[in-house]
Amino acid sequence: EKSMASSNFPTQIHTVITILIIITTLLTPTTTNTSQPWNILSHDNFAGKLTTVSSSVESVATDFGHVTKIFPSAVLNPSSVDDISDLIKLSFDSQSSFTLAARGHGHSLRGQATAKDGVVVNMRSMVNLDRGIKVSRTGLFADVDASWLWIEVLNKTLELGLTPVSWTDYLYLTVGGTLSNGGISGQTFRYGPQITNVLEMDVITGKGEIATCSKDKNSDLFFAVLGGLGQIGIITRARIRLQLAPKRAKWLRFLYTDFSEFTRDQERLISQTDGLDFLEGSVMVDHGPPDNWRSTYYPPSDHLRIVSMVKRHRLIYCLEVVKYYDETSQHTVNEEMDELSESLNYVRGFMYEKDVTYMA
Repeated sequence: EKSMASSNFPTQIHTVITILIIITTLLTPTTTNTSQPWNILSHDNFAGKLTTVSSSVESVATDFGHVTKIFPSAVLNPSSVDDISDLIKLSFDSQSSFTLAARGHGHSLRGQATAKDGVVVNMRSMVNLDRGIKVSRTGLFADVDASWLWIEVLNKTLELGLTPVSWTDYLYLTVGGTLSNGGISGQTFRYGPQITNVLEMDVITGKGEIATCSKDKNSDLFFAVLGGLGQIGIITRARIRLQLAPKRAKWLRFLYTDFSEFTRDQERLISQTDGLDFLEGSVMVDHGPPDNWRSTYYPPSDHLRIVSMVKRHRLIYCLEVVKYYDETSQHTVNEEMDELSESLNYVRGFMYEKDVTYMA
């Protein structure tokens, strides 16, 4: 015999579904098309700058990760910061706002620089290498347009014998892009990530306002934007720390088969005061890509030895270190690196060294 509860079960389910539909309808905002990207092409402010051409939209639908493919409705190619500000204001002030995302060189992951049915702002369209950077030699800083690549910043500062204090390993990233994430490399243990080497920024807020911020001025905005993944505002200018550029570098790699020895040496080296300028670790695996060990760094005569060790141990560890030097320290750097090598517990016979220029 069926119970009362079981006999009423279909009716209860129907009631629950009906209630959920009503709640969902109430919580879904009413939208109009008055401010959607495809309907603002007629605005004089965006004439020739906002495009819905399929090839342009397709080009910004994915990023370096190639995990997601999210299509915007339009792409803005701004010629000035005001163009971006005007678009954000239009979205903010309208009854039906749309998503915006700043895109630098497209090296973000998981769709960070995409905007579903919204507008992707092509930050690189504002780049002008004849301007966009002002270097202060006395203050050891540079004001840089956030749309510049770090390699472009480096080339300009080196003309004056200066260099940014902290780098990413890959330099074909925009200033605004790495500051929105963190900017971590093998230099971070000594100089900090890039976001700790910024003195001041200009930021376009979610209301379209252009604000200057630093640790002393609009500090909440300053610290929220740095590492904020572009969700708090769009960086348009950054004042970054500089230092005198070194002339040359001692570049060494050590191979390990024992993980404990590998990490112990790493930890000891990064704890030293005024020691190395760069330190990173990596892994070589037996089933990894050949380029992982057939690097131009290693002499061809040693490729078979390295491959044999990888196959024997299935994986090995590489400790990579760099020490900068110039005329004042060239007589002592060799001795310092020899002492360092003697103190490490790598597999003897698998230490490799190069002496290169700073821009090698």
